[in-house]
Amino acid sequence: MQYRLDRKGTPLSILGYGCLRFTKKNGRIDLNKAEEEIMEAVRKGVNYFDTAYVYHGSEAALGEILKRNHCRDQVYIATKLPHYLIKSRSGLERCFQEQLRRLQTDYVDYYLMHMLNDAKTWEVLKEKGVQDWVEEKLRLGQIRNIGFSYHGNTIHFKKLLDAYDWDFCQIQYNYMDEHTQAGREGLLYAGQKGIPVIIMEPLRGGKLVELLPGGAKAVFAEKGQGRTPADWAFRWLWDQKEVTVVLSGMNSLQMVRENAATASSAKAGELTKEERELYRRVKQEIERSVKVNCTACGYCMPCPQGIDIPGTFRCYNEMYTEHPKVGRKEYLMTTAFRKSQNPASGCIQCGRCERLCPQQIEIRKELKQAAGELEDLRYKWLAWLVRVFRIWR
Repeated sequence: MQYRLDRKGTPLSILGYGCLRFTKKNGRIDLNKAEEEIMEAVRKGVNYFDTAYVYHGSEAALGEILKRNHCRDQVYIATKLPHYLIKSRSGLERCFQEQLRRLQTDYVDYYLMHMLNDAKTWEVLKEKGVQDWVEEKLRLGQIRNIGFSYHGNTIHFKKLLDAYDWDFCQIQYNYMDEHTQAGREGLLYAGQKGIPVIIMEPLRGGKLVELLPGGAKAVFAEKGQGRTPADWAFRWLWDQKEVTVVLSGMNSLQMVRENAATASSAKAGELTKEERELYRRVKQEIERSVKVNCTACGYCMPCPQGIDIPGTFRCYNEMYTEHPKVGRKEYLMTTAFRKSQNPASGCIQCGRCERLCPQQIEIRKELKQAAGELEDLRYKWLAWLVRVFRIWR
């Protein structure tokens, strides 16, 4: 494992563990499986673990695993304050104390304002006493570093970086998002200010691996030197010295081992001209095929109507990246053949999902388009049969 330093000289593993996508069984995190994977990551040298208050069950699972294995002092915990749910300073304290209880610790190494997307919002939080509260926690050592996670544009990102003396920040960044959201310009600006940057969505929620279109897979197969698409995605990030940690939502031992192996060899500035051309060709193929740039982060969920928004977009994209039959079959299985049928056509246009979407996707419009293509006559007929004969009840 390789390490890069934060502002205080702390060595952080360039591969971080994103704790949003732990495997679930019957709606609950499979703690034993997560423990195997986390402890394998620790053995491989991973020392940065990212969770959040709103990642259902994640903080508690991470806290329990670290306690069981007596390794809290070997790792750095990053978690996030849901400032959008906080109305008062007392609410801040209650939330933070709950997080400490879940994590079974008395301090947080890296604490983030979750989805802080502009300087104006930070000013409003300051008026509520958030900055004073944070600085008190920093003095007490209950928070060791303060930062924010971000999903806005480059202009607002730079203004937000200038609005406070942040210890670190977290952005969505990958070879497909090079010039969207904070983008390369934002990354370089943070680097100039000496602010460490944590990367989320390096694989776009797996889209740069599992759902690559055939043309992109062919480019990797022909010119990829035997490396996996995930390997290439991580190397693109670690090639940039301004990148401090890259988070990966690993939920198998194989993922942990493969990603750790890449993190042991990838270095800043190593990509050749020919390799950069490979990325250009892959991006070109992907842009031809993908219909909705959803990363499956789940922020839009739950939908009041029970619609699986990320799942719908995954099936919709599969129609174009794989084959129409593939996408429609998957959609049929995940909506019509369920106990509760919640197809995309059930959207009531409330707009809640769009207010929460970090990617600023026009979800209502895209759901309507997706429903029009996924819910063909065959789908409607089979869904009707399931309802009438209660096949899946």
